[in-house]
Amino acid sequence: MKARHKRFAMIGIAGIALAIAATLVLNAFQKNLVFFFSPTQVAAKEAPEGRSFRVGGLVEVGSVKRQPDGVTVNFIVTDTAHSIPVSYHGVLPDLFKEGKGVVTQGKLDSKGVFVASEVLAKHDENYMPPEAADAVKKANAKGGAPAEQAQADLPGQRTLVTR
Repeated sequence: MKARHKRFAMIGIAGIALAIAATLVLNAFQKNLVFFFSPTQVAAKEAPEGRSFRVGGLVEVGSVKRQPDGVTVNFIVTDTAHSIPVSYHGVLPDLFKEGKGVVTQGKLDSKGVFVASEVLAKHDENYMPPEAADAVKKANAKGGAPAEQAQADLPGQRTLVTR
């Protein structure tokens, strides 16, 4: 084999190896990609079926029900326009409370209950995840509440409202 043919073979092998590596990386990235959806988007069937995603909003006051096993907790996440029931088996974060912001990761089951594999609570009294805050603001604005009222419903969130 001539040196020229060897170079072409090496370039071809390197190209194939690069294509295989890129395919594996992109496949792993796609499997681990998790999107955020509000309860309104989940109710509108915009969330993926059979794939893991995140739902965020406020924990509805009076909705937290602990099961007798001491580990399973059922609660409702709302963006004030729509609500979605959530079931979580595990230890909740210390900062998890009714009426506070939360983001849960998991899948919808066949009954429409979001089965969470992870629950993330706010990290201080003035924080709400940006995605959850945006979802609550949009839901309040669509429901006819004025922008100032929608903003007032979010503790610790400040924006400049121009008229």
